Formats: sequence, C-alpha cells, structure tokens
Amino acid sequence: MSETSPKLRAALDGIPTYRPGRAASLASAPGAAPAPTPYKLSSNENPYPPLPGVMEQAIATAGSLNRYPDMACTALVEELADRFGVPPAHVATGTGSVGVAQQLIQATSGPGDEVIYPWRSFEAYPIITQISGAASARVPLTPGDALDLDAMAAAINEHTRLIFVCNPNNPTGTIVHRAALERFLDRVPSDVLVVLDEAYCEFVRDPEVPDGVEIYRDRPNVCVLRTFSKAYGLAGLRVGFAVAHEPVAAALRKTAVPFGVSQLAQDAAVASLRAEDELLGRVGCLVTERARVLAALRDQGWTVPETQANFVWLRLGEHTDDFAAACEAAGAIVRPFSGEGARVTIGETAANDVFLQAAAEFRKAL
Repeated sequence: MSETSPKLRAALDGIPTYRPGRAASLASAPGAAPAPTPYKLSSNENPYPPLPGVMEQAIATAGSLNRYPDMACTALVEELADRFGVPPAHVATGTGSVGVAQQLIQATSGPGDEVIYPWRSFEAYPIITQISGAASARVPLTPGDALDLDAMAAAINEHTRLIFVCNPNNPTGTIVHRAALERFLDRVPSDVLVVLDEAYCEFVRDPEVPDGVEIYRDRPNVCVLRTFSKAYGLAGLRVGFAVAHEPVAAALRKTAVPFGVSQLAQDAAVASLRAEDELLGRVGCLVTERARVLAALRDQGWTVPETQANFVWLRLGEHTDDFAAACEAAGAIVRPFSGEGARVTIGETAANDVFLQAAAEFRKAL
C-alpha cells in the first residue's frame, strides 16, 4: 500500500490558522479557590439575547430543519433591499461577512494577483487571501493605529485585484472619514474592487464616518460588507451580506456555497431587521458603556485610540500576554495579539467593571 499522501495545493503551506476569541470557562485547578465568574470579552459578541420575536421565529423555523433552505435567501434579500433602498439584484448573502469576503476573493483573485489590506486588521484577511493563491500586500497602520489610506493607494499596482477597507477597523476600532475615503477611492483604478468592511457600522457615532451603502451607489467598484453577528446578536447563525453592483453581486452568487445560509438564519435575520427600535436601544446602551470604559482606561493612564466599534484596543507590546492572563485570572477573557496588544469587547456593565479593575491593577504593577 502506498504511503504517498494526496497532493494538496501549495498555497495552503504555512497558512495561518484563524484564532477565535477564547471562551469563558468556570474550571478551577484542583484544591484552588473557586474561579471568578468569567466574562467573555474576546469575540466582539453582543451580550444581549436575540431581539424580540427572533427566538419565536427561530423555534418555528426549526420544525422544518429536514428541508433545504431557500438557496436564494429570497425573503431576506428583499427585506435588505427595501431596508437600504437598493435593487434586490445588488444584494448577496453568505455565511457571515467573512464568508462573503472569501467569496469576493474567490471571484477576483488567484495566483499572480494581489489583495491589499491594512495591518493589523481583521485576522481573516490573510487567511482567505492565501487560500485563493493570491498574494497579500499588508499596509501598516499609522502610529495612531488608523488606516493609512495614502500608503494603501501607493501599494496599488498592476497585480492588485481587491482592497479591504475595514471601517471601523478590527481590532483597533479606528475609523476613516468620508473625505479621506473619497480621496482614496478616486485614486483606485476602476477595475480594482474596494470592499468596505462595515461589520461594526451600527456602533458608529462619528458623523464624519460615511455609510458605505451611500458610497457604493455611484461607484461600481465598491462593495459593502455587513453582518448580523455583532449588533444584531446572531453570531451563532452565521449570516452576512454584501451590497454591490450587479456584476459583483452576481459573482458572489456564483461563488456561494449552495444552501450555505440556513433557513433558521434567514428567518432570524428578517425578524431582527423588523425589531430595529429595540436594536437601536441596545446598541445605544453599548455605546454608552464604550464611552465609560474608554474614559476609565484613559484615567488609569492607558493610551487608547478613539473607537467607534464595540471594543477597545490597548497597544501593550511585550506585556500583551501577561495582561491577558491577568484579565483572565480576574474573570475577564480578552483577545490578545501577542507582542502587539489586546482587543477587549464592550460587554455588560458587570463584565466591563471586572475588566477595568483588572486593567487598573495591571497598570499599577507596570
């Protein structure tokens, strides 16, 4: 029997593995004092339960799990088209915004092509780029942890096929204003797709941050990514969508995994869109908590960039892993990026208080 392994694509060699935020655990070492109640602040999840009407709809839909979902996501696409005032043909769905992002790369980029994105930014960008066989062109953030759009524009060459602009940026929470974005887009060739990744747009309160859907209307090479995982609290159902002009949206439908978005996810997303008043109230509470956490951290002496997402970013350098361990010991699980910094989700008030106390104690010990 041959011991030769199946041949796999060389593009997968050395591919980084996506690291999800650590889950909270109640386990204590044998003989140790009980661990504090853990709070998961590592995945930018919404701490609130599903919006009113969503659980009821999900339970009703669960009765037909023996059937395939609507592959075209017809009801959800129509609801989104009406919500944003765009043609249904300009809406495409996928398994979270990261699933749609991967479809976009599959549709535009392969061996010999390049994908530009800021770094550090969303951790999936280098992974889905390498899977396609394309090359990554990582553009460092500014010293203030913001996107350097001038440097990103300068990185464009004849091999560039797609550019990610994460706004607000994950994990730093920093934003790009309308005037700067418009200047950048004017420098991008019309045959290069610019993807405005707006997974956290519902948390934005800066009036100078543009709505990507308004930007896309007059620019055929702009695509907007959105998700139901964050503000809408449907992270476990994996449903995201893109708004793009017909050629791009059609390509997304071609690269989609058939029946990838479950009927339960589709119906829950529609119900969530119809509970917008409650959504706005919950998001408003998180934005208020965000301001409180940011002010408290700065009072403790931390340098924290202004954030328009549902998380804060602490650039900790060599102290990152120790900081994460200290937070975990106190009962708050954060997301460390070793050697760089930690991203901390804005959770419920009690969770934020636990984190702030841990941060204060760590700061005093530095």
